[in-house]
Amino acid sequence: MSKILIRGAGILGGRPQDVLIDGETIARVADAIEPGDAEVIEAAGRILLPGLVDLHTHLREPGREDSETVLTGTRAAAAGGYTAVHAMANTFPVADTAGVVEQVYRLGKESGYCDVQPVGAVTVGLEGKQLAELGAMHDSAAGVKVFSDDGKCVDDAVIMRRALEYVKAFDGVIAQHAQEPRLTEGAQMNEGVVSAELGLGGWPAVAEESIIARDVLLAAHVGSRVHICHLSTAGSVEIVRWAKSKGWNVTAEVTPHHLLLTDELVRTYDPVYKVNPPLRTATDVMALREALADGTIDCVATDHAPHPHEDKDCEWGAAAMGMVGLETALSVVQETMVETGLLDWAQVADRMSFRPARIGRLEGHGRPVSPGEPANLVLVDPAYRGAVDPAGFASRSRNTPYQGRELPGRVTHTFLRGRATVVDGKLT
Repeated sequence: MSKILIRGAGILGGRPQDVLIDGETIARVADAIEPGDAEVIEAAGRILLPGLVDLHTHLREPGREDSETVLTGTRAAAAGGYTAVHAMANTFPVADTAGVVEQVYRLGKESGYCDVQPVGAVTVGLEGKQLAELGAMHDSAAGVKVFSDDGKCVDDAVIMRRALEYVKAFDGVIAQHAQEPRLTEGAQMNEGVVSAELGLGGWPAVAEESIIARDVLLAAHVGSRVHICHLSTAGSVEIVRWAKSKGWNVTAEVTPHHLLLTDELVRTYDPVYKVNPPLRTATDVMALREALADGTIDCVATDHAPHPHEDKDCEWGAAAMGMVGLETALSVVQETMVETGLLDWAQVADRMSFRPARIGRLEGHGRPVSPGEPANLVLVDPAYRGAVDPAGFASRSRNTPYQGRELPGRVTHTFLRGRATVVDGKLT
């Protein structure tokens, strides 16, 4: 590999410095480095961050390659500044065996755009009745550490307890999709004023909060790790804050769309705004932002959920739930958290790289921008502003809620172990 000199970038938003990449690692960081035979990237005015890590990505392969593949999804990830993603288990077949997680892992290796860490299902077929092969998936080539039935809730308390006990043996984590199924039967959107006015089935906040309360108590009881997927309500924030005050091993994530969008958008009846969990109120949005800022919520995770146009270009009731998010996540965080003064760029690196890598026990990612570290990096132009055009997405799907919306920031370069996957905003 050739040497690359990134000249004059603000590392984690700090003062401008030069960073020399030699092969797969960072060789030097200094105020001024002679380029020698290195390729030079002029980066004045740009921010250099560790490569982003997503704890919650739906790559759809195997089984729904019409929505996304591991190749197209990892290309989208690289375009968004990600060097590692965790691929959720709700594929067809479900990733509930060593064979399926190894297939996804190998497809990630072949893509070459970012590292893919498969997430194993908690229960067989996501049915919630019998534990999946947790140990076999962990011992496989994929080395699974995170398990989730995401898309469905592990609603049986005994099954959840057994899963938490099982993964203790190898420091695994259960990532819970908190949705009490009986309380959300027929639900179409957040339960509140807007749902009442529109006559759509309401999805109450308590359906999320009751599961989170149960699971943090279970995790404390068995001394295990639980991670809360796509936390979306102010009440959920308070439960997680309380659990952390007890010293319990609880972590949580928030999606970019829950930091920006509210249930008022459902008045358009545009299915692009239909998502699980649903868009909540402005009060919830502000509580989520504050919780991400103070560390109650550990990280941002995209819940990138691609769907083909026919699953979204239909009436609200028939539409699939979900939004793509990998290519817009950093811009949404810049708008909602950086430009509001709630986070600085070093804290963005913490919430979008350091912490998700630590929660997922992902080695080689979420590392400091320092000599000797793997050269997993993203270079961002924070001054850029532009309208979102899904026609230019690398993802196979286009179901973004931001079409035509002006967002700040642009990923100009992404490096995976020293190899550029994005150059001047374009995939290599």
